[in-house]
Amino acid sequence: HRVFVARVYFLTAAEGGRPKPVLAGYRPQFYLRTTDVPGRLDLDRETGPGETVDVRVELGKAVALEPGLGFAVREGGLTVGAGSVLEILD
Repeated sequence: HRVFVARVYFLTAAEGGRPKPVLAGYRPQFYLRTTDVPGRLDLDRETGPGETVDVRVELGKAVALEPGLGFAVREGGLTVGAGSVLEILD
């Protein structure tokens, strides 16, 4: 699957995450089980560190997914968020 809805928590700078908000079109790496895949988050609004949001995720390639699967959101060698798959769209 490549497209899904997820609930993502963005770490604060004190937790080791981003110091700045995440904007629409954000393109981090997603670490799912033992693979890492580039992808894009579709956000309705600017999302600051410390917030939890439901977002649509589109991965750069298809991977095995199931509702409840946890994943990490990484950028530049840092884990900036943690999420779980809510619903698979494709």
